[in-house]
Parts: sequence; structure tokens; C-alpha cells
Amino acid sequence: MKLALTHQVSERITQCEVNFREREPIDVTLARQQHEGYCQWLAQAGCEVVTLDINADFPDSVFVEDNAVVVDEIAVVTPMGVASRRGEVVRMAPVLARYRPVTRLIDVGGPAATLEGGDVLKVGRKLWAGLSSRTNEAGIKALQDILAPHGYEVIAVPLKGTLHLKSALGSLDPETLIINRQAISIDYFSGFKFIDVAPEEPRAANVLRIDDKIAIYSGYARTLEILRQAGFDPAPIEMSELIKADSGMTCSSIVFNKHD
Repeated sequence: MKLALTHQVSERITQCEVNFREREPIDVTLARQQHEGYCQWLAQAGCEVVTLDINADFPDSVFVEDNAVVVDEIAVVTPMGVASRRGEVVRMAPVLARYRPVTRLIDVGGPAATLEGGDVLKVGRKLWAGLSSRTNEAGIKALQDILAPHGYEVIAVPLKGTLHLKSALGSLDPETLIINRQAISIDYFSGFKFIDVAPEEPRAANVLRIDDKIAIYSGYARTLEILRQAGFDPAPIEMSELIKADSGMTCSSIVFNKHD
């Protein structure tokens, strides 16, 4: 069984970080309703959903994915690349410690290292980490140093014009990736098949996969149709208010295998 950590939408989400889209008014009540629907989909996909409310004073706290990289053996707490969010991990680390041994990436990479979970895509024993405005080379090297003893490989991937790696790349099944090639090169992903997002929906690659189930933002209608034509059956999820906060489908959860 998988466990999905989520976080309530903060009243302060209207003050969230916005870097790759124009700021728009966010309806907090609607955002919370949509987040509840998101959590319901996680449960329907087979996850045990744990919804936290420990970081309500942080505008971006609903986007828990950036707080950590979690594999079967360990949870790596991340020193996020934007100062306004770094306090979130102080309260998140003890939560993660209920499920995994916790390592702080900053203890390995030093104070200059930054990394956010939205920049990390894991498929099997490989993790791809985006070199972005939020994640740097020191952070990626530290992640590699932490995970290598557990048998994982971490591959650094340059990004162009996108917030996170997962803004431009997603996993549809163990052999297939959905991609925005304007932001990321396929050269780093040998052995995979690719499906391209609709050009007018460059961030539609941020899909959430739980085993054989996939969720996509309902506003990406053209990419949704592309996936259906390719034989996939993604669930369209309404997330308009959180999308305004520069987010995607994966941002609002940390999903990992639950150990007995």
C-alpha cells in the first residue's frame, strides 16, 4: 500500500511564490474544496491519505512534494531553493521520521546546496534531478551521495524556462514518459518511450501516477485527449486555484510505499 502525505491549503496561499506565470487572484475556499477532491482521488487510487496542518503560516505549505525526496529506505529532507519556504521542513522532518529514517540534505551538501522535490522524478532505481532556479548542482550531488549507498543513481538534467523538472516531465508507466521538449531534452532518458504534451499546454506533463492510475489537471484538455488516444485513461482533476500558484498535480503530495 502507498501512503500520501498532503497538507491543508493555507489561508496565506494568496501570498505564494509565483515565478513562471502571471499572478492571479486565488479563491481560498475553492482551493480547499479542490484539494479535498485531490485527496479523494489519492484515496481512490489506493493510497492511505494523511492530511497535515502543521505549516499553515507558510503560504506554499500545501505543496509538500518540495519538502523531501522519499525512497523505500530513507527520507531526504530538502533545503528548498526559495527562502520563504525553508522553514516548512523543520516541522515536516518529524512527520517523515514516523515512516523512514531521515537525512537532511544540507548536512551532506552544505549550506550552499538547494534542492526541491518537484525537481526529482524517480522511475525504478533511477532518479532524474532538474538543474533549475530551485535546485543546484551541490544539491543534486548531495542527493546522489546520500542515495548511492542504497543502490540509486541520480542524474542531473538541465532545464529551460520551467519551474521544476516535473513541470516538464512525468511518468505514465515504467516505460513511458510525457514530456515538454521545449524545456527538457530526451537525451537524458534513454530506453523510454515518449508522449509529447500539446504545444499550447507546456506544463501538462506534470501528471500524478499511482501504480496504473494517472491524474491530470482537467484544464489540459488537449493533452488529456492525446493521452486517451495513446491508450491511457487519466482522471481529469479540477485544480484551477492551485494551478494559479505555479503548481501541478504532483506538488500537493509526497507518495511512497508504506512499510508494515
